[in-house]
Amino acid sequence: MHLLQHASTNAYLLEDADGITLVDTLFPRSRRHLDAALAALGRGADDLRAVVLTHAHFDHLGMAAGLVADGVPLHLHRGDAHIAEHPYSYRRARTPLAFPPRYPAALPILAGMVAAGALAVRGVRETTPLEPGAVLDVPGRPRVVATPGHTDGHVALHLAAADAVLSGDALVTLDPYTAHVGPRLVAAAATADPEAAERSLDAIEGTGARLVLPGHGDPWHGGAAAAAEAARVAGVAW
Repeated sequence: MHLLQHASTNAYLLEDADGITLVDTLFPRSRRHLDAALAALGRGADDLRAVVLTHAHFDHLGMAAGLVADGVPLHLHRGDAHIAEHPYSYRRARTPLAFPPRYPAALPILAGMVAAGALAVRGVRETTPLEPGAVLDVPGRPRVVATPGHTDGHVALHLAAADAVLSGDALVTLDPYTAHVGPRLVAAAATADPEAAERSLDAIEGTGARLVLPGHGDPWHGGAAAAAEAARVAGVAW
């Protein structure tokens, strides 16, 4: 497992003898970082066997359209297919415009995302549906865990052999809308159903994983159960 970070957002490279799976795709201007990471591993773009999205928000869909055009299959839950086609059309519990005046520390984070191409993400139609509970036949062999709430089709990915869970934005250690750190749910500015998101913490806890790899923020080494409990305590920023 390799962490690829750009503009306060995380993607992951799952590597095995069959090639590489890219989990989430950051921003349109992240491609040079992906290419550099592949080169550092002694790999190239031809080694990418699949892209798997935890969800289709613009900061995770980022460079997916270009990778699909290059022939890399894109795996996504059906519940997020509309967002993938229309990256700026998605439900949130509260308007994001309410947050910058209340959380000015988050402004550099959001500005960094814009600089990385957050406002220029292209939609994608060609996707392979993810089925909760399935173990994907892609490098890393992740098991799909349904974690709706942040988006309707959000999933986490459990890597049992690595004792890790890729939590996407179902549980983060940095909220881009508040700049608060530590295990938590993403603010209502980007969460469709906060109550469902809180319930989905049970699924992350249920993996029993030692390592939690979030969509934003640093990896958490204290176990999925402790991360989920801390996120419940932190709640959702409104």
